[in-house]
Amino acid sequence: MSTIARIELFHVAIPLPAPFYPSWIPGLPQMENRFDLIKVTTDEGISGYSAGPAMGAERRGLGDLLGPYLLGEDSADIDMIQQRLREIGYLGWRNFWIEPAFWDIKGKRENRPVYELLGGAASPIKLYASTGEVKSAKKRIDEVLARHEEGFRAVKLRVHDFDEAVDIRHVREVARAVGHKMSIGVDANQAWRVAVISDAPLWNLERAKRFADACAEAGIAWIEEPLPMDAYEDQAALVQYSKVPISGGELHTGALAELSMMVEKRCYDIFQPDALFTGGIAQTWALIQKIREHNLQYSPHTWTNGIGFAVNLQLMAASGFAEKKELEYPLAPPGWSVEARDGILKEPFHHQRGTILPPAKPGLGFEIDQKALKKYGHRFFVMDKKRLMFFSLRTRGLKVSMEIDRARKERKGIQSAFRHRKLLKQGEE
Repeated sequence: MSTIARIELFHVAIPLPAPFYPSWIPGLPQMENRFDLIKVTTDEGISGYSAGPAMGAERRGLGDLLGPYLLGEDSADIDMIQQRLREIGYLGWRNFWIEPAFWDIKGKRENRPVYELLGGAASPIKLYASTGEVKSAKKRIDEVLARHEEGFRAVKLRVHDFDEAVDIRHVREVARAVGHKMSIGVDANQAWRVAVISDAPLWNLERAKRFADACAEAGIAWIEEPLPMDAYEDQAALVQYSKVPISGGELHTGALAELSMMVEKRCYDIFQPDALFTGGIAQTWALIQKIREHNLQYSPHTWTNGIGFAVNLQLMAASGFAEKKELEYPLAPPGWSVEARDGILKEPFHHQRGTILPPAKPGLGFEIDQKALKKYGHRFFVMDKKRLMFFSLRTRGLKVSMEIDRARKERKGIQSAFRHRKLLKQGEE
């Protein structure tokens, strides 16, 4: 058994080369790529990483939960990790972005990429260039043509105007200019509307239908998130109505249960679960099987950071859907560049003429550039067995700490005996 010996948390802020104005947060001039990085190290000295997007230091107290919940546990027991993260969720945190770190460890222990652990194999994956800002039609056409020159044959636009005629005109003009060169998707960013800085449009089913009709006339390949994320009945009605495939499902923190229901209701034609949000790799992998069973399509959301892209790349490589669908490749220069997206990775995920080959490295397939992490990151939490002991004494006192320690040892003894009996039974069979 490989037990969890050390947990470290870092807040990372990588400066962007130019201000970036994300369509999903109107009014925000984003100046940095911010995320929290977790490093989990086992008693064997193997480290696994994952990362979750962050606006600031909102996770400052997370370590005080993670340390007592995870230290000393079996790093290879993904079901247990899922349960612990679920329990932390009961206390207010939604942190399935942590779970891929344990797949990273698992792959490194077995010297295999995660996609191989899931039954996949390395083959080139086609990408679509995912733009991130709302622009004029002329600037958008120039941007799409630049991506075409780089080798992309699919692209995703963003629309986010209060006047639906403006959105429709934008799509028509871009499709007229470049639709013969590129497959075009359009993201309305309605599933998780954010109006904390500037106001944001709010679509209903009738507007979504009118937009779908316009996209069908323009030859658009798919429409992403045209309705609120929990408008299940309207989503299913739109899928039935639209001649253009409807996609979404990237940030549902209800994870497998909620998204499974949405699959059964056929809320989308193309499901886009991002494993950092939708239950980690294990739950997202189970969802992929349901998507396949219902003859729907899968292509994950990847717009977080380089590690988030790596996690979802592994799932796409294992899914079997790469032959039919392109994978999202976040790219919106000058602000959102590959270097800013992947700024703490030794080898950024550069595309090759609009395609990418899943990495052969074990685990999630990347290595952290420790110099870059030191430059852009700040470690705000570290805990190991010794620190956990002092933490428990300081916060609970000696008597309660000893009582908790006895209870945990008793639980582990019962679990160990259960595993032993299970192995003996398997041997007899």
